[in-house]
Amino acid sequence: MTEEKKVLLVASSGGHLAQLAALEPWWRKWHRTWVTFDTDDARSRLKGENVVWGHHPTTRNLPNLARNFRLAVKLLRRDRPALIVSTGAGVAFPFFLIAKFVRIPTVYVEVYDRLDSATLTGRLCSPLTTLFLVQWEEQLRFYPRARVIGGLL
Repeated sequence: MTEEKKVLLVASSGGHLAQLAALEPWWRKWHRTWVTFDTDDARSRLKGENVVWGHHPTTRNLPNLARNFRLAVKLLRRDRPALIVSTGAGVAFPFFLIAKFVRIPTVYVEVYDRLDSATLTGRLCSPLTTLFLVQWEEQLRFYPRARVIGGLL
């Protein structure tokens, strides 16, 4: 792995992390750092990986939003990844906003289980992201410029 092939993988723990982990055939080729929450499932799933713990809860929690913005600035300045990839949720937004300003490409994969409306994080990240991916054709009505990739799980 070369230094210029750094990727930052950002996801809330649980299902969001499981969907991002399902992309292993792709991300295993990169020098990677994960940002997620310090939970039992994340520790188990990411054993042996380079992990930075984000701050949660993120829903309507302004202090943790500020902490995650500081974390995003610190990591993007330190690691300068070639790409940021996320499946959401709230922890992704600060990273995508900062990435937009410092011109780091981003890929957002909308979760598979939301077919009746757009997610809050999807709505926030959609205008910021370089590439927005959905897992179902039905999700295109909420994200018309997205690409359908099919289910990850």
